Amino acid sequence: MTVSASISPDSVPPILLENVGKSFRQGFWMRSSEVVKRVSLKVSAGSLFGYLGHNGAGKTTTIKMLLGLIEPSHGKVSVWGGNPASVGVRRRVGYLPEQPYFYDYLTAREFLAFHAELAGVPHGEQAGRIAELFDWVGLEGVGNVTLSRFSKGMQQRIGLAQALVGDPDLVILDEPMSGLDPVGRKQVRDIMLELKRRGKTVFFSTHILADAEAVCDQVAILVKGEIRCTGRLADLLAPKITEVEVVALGLPDGFAVEGVLLSRRDDGQHMRVSDASIGALLQKVLAAGGRVVSVTPHRETLEELFLNELNAVERAG
Repeated sequence: MTVSASISPDSVPPILLENVGKSFRQGFWMRSSEVVKRVSLKVSAGSLFGYLGHNGAGKTTTIKMLLGLIEPSHGKVSVWGGNPASVGVRRRVGYLPEQPYFYDYLTAREFLAFHAELAGVPHGEQAGRIAELFDWVGLEGVGNVTLSRFSKGMQQRIGLAQALVGDPDLVILDEPMSGLDPVGRKQVRDIMLELKRRGKTVFFSTHILADAEAVCDQVAILVKGEIRCTGRLADLLAPKITEVEVVALGLPDGFAVEGVLLSRRDDGQHMRVSDASIGALLQKVLAAGGRVVSVTPHRETLEELFLNELNAVERAG
């Protein structure tokens, strides 16, 4: 697939949300409940953006607004500078829902041919496009297999292929790693990284934070409908050293330091201490006749950042 010439870092952003909210009426009394609250977000062209949140945080609702499937209750949603419901914008967007529906009686090739027609792929290009996608998503040799015989991982890969069949500039994936084993998750991550390499913009939601940390340029953390923080992972995580781990050999059995967590393993005594206390600990280790093997700072992980934001919201009530 060729990279669209229309993509440019200087062009309008593929995704722009300005103070967006969405409310639904729920329950017997049909009370209004706001599930997305004052969300403002800008996604740069050519980036791999992770939209992170717990189940029920409002991720899928946001995505449905990005696709023009539902209207925001307030605020503005813009995709490539236009209305996400317009035909011109939709032709530039590929989408994989969290729970895609498949026509089980179709073969994989028939399924992609059907979606190629919907995406407006010229007839003369369809066979080559489909063959390339089978190779790209790791489904070579199964073009004539009916979808009813596909495993969960194979269904996810054919779902990715249908999202890409129209050669979209923006790919939106809703929980693309959900339910996959480690091998399947790696395959999906590799596909997303290749999309970025080809100049595409990828926006995906997930609650599997390790996968997001492995591939994302930028993330936004959504907690109970509100964005708590957004930005480059390097900026969000790099400055925050939570503790330092020290490994030492040759320490006596009774060695202990107040306030320091110790655990003895085959490769030595492991100790965790705050960054401010590392100097005093090293002096005590050397004074006790120990030999320091390693000193490893531990920075805040994406999971820890997410849990801290979630706990802050819950404490606030």
